[in-house]
Amino acid sequence: MYSNTIKSVLIIVFWGLLSVTGAHAQGFVNAKYGNDFLSIGAGARPLAMGSAYVASANDVTAAYWNPAGLFGLTQYQGSYMHSERFNGVVSYDYAGFAIPIDGRGVIAVSAFRQGVDNIKNTLNVYTDANGIPDPTQITMFSATDMAFFLTYANQLREKIQWGVSAKVLNSRIGPFADAWGYSLDIGLQGQRKGFHWGLNLMDITTLMKFWSVDSEALANINTIYEDQLPVGQNERVLPTIKAGVAKQFDLPDLRITTAADVDIRFDGRKTFYLNSGDISYEPNIGAEFTYKELVHLRAGLTGFSTDEFNSKLYANPTVGAGVNIGMVQVDYGFSRSPFDLGNTHRLSLLLSLPSKGK
Repeated sequence: MYSNTIKSVLIIVFWGLLSVTGAHAQGFVNAKYGNDFLSIGAGARPLAMGSAYVASANDVTAAYWNPAGLFGLTQYQGSYMHSERFNGVVSYDYAGFAIPIDGRGVIAVSAFRQGVDNIKNTLNVYTDANGIPDPTQITMFSATDMAFFLTYANQLREKIQWGVSAKVLNSRIGPFADAWGYSLDIGLQGQRKGFHWGLNLMDITTLMKFWSVDSEALANINTIYEDQLPVGQNERVLPTIKAGVAKQFDLPDLRITTAADVDIRFDGRKTFYLNSGDISYEPNIGAEFTYKELVHLRAGLTGFSTDEFNSKLYANPTVGAGVNIGMVQVDYGFSRSPFDLGNTHRLSLLLSLPSKGK
């Protein structure tokens, strides 16, 4: 069984390498932030822990953080999260459901949506003889990013598990433009000498994204902007490596989990504290205190960066809490931007149901 599993993983990686090579040959342009909306993640618990979750992910949200973390599930799980950023201007929603298959691993489906809604479209508004616009000609549209994951996880060998997420992304700017993209994530997770470790190769195939623009929807401004109007193009988003470790301390009535992650990017952002050429390293640290499996308190640090003169170090503190009520876990996470971009609030629900025969 293990040899077949290893073969499957190697085939996926090989297919991904072919996709990366093909992307270079077809003239794709690098898009540093082509899927950045997904960096918000899934679940209020990881946010509160500073997004240091790749090694300790063990519920349905692992489909995003590390697909290998799904393997430990023995129950059906569903989760929903709502988040708002920039003082409520940008909304973000996540929903996921995981199903353990007896002796054959775990599968999960996930959906993400980020949107700025109720944007006024004034392109078709005309003024009367007095220069007053007709408000009835103003319509509304949304700018949205969506993603859909199909995830599978299984055991590789004792104390090591693997998982893979197939992803489809869609970005839409009202009636004017939309894009479709696809990629794969591959994750590993295990235990060694009392530590939990995790590795998630995100967009291992390189995210391919194809934009198209509706020129008819922009016809009213064509005479003004002419060749400056946007056109459809192909984008690629380079892979990201998430790696981390976690350590759990069990005390009477109390469990303490500490975690540290690093996100390694190759797209030349240079927006984080540690950079080496086009490679940047984003550290995340967090901790969780659980009392009698009922109450959880969490804190962390993420978003380490410097100003343009590299003279001041910034970090984004995060805090949160959770409570278990029967089969439902309610979690809240909060973070405050060091750049005065408003607060981020996340509220999520996690429902666990006994699987068949359990």
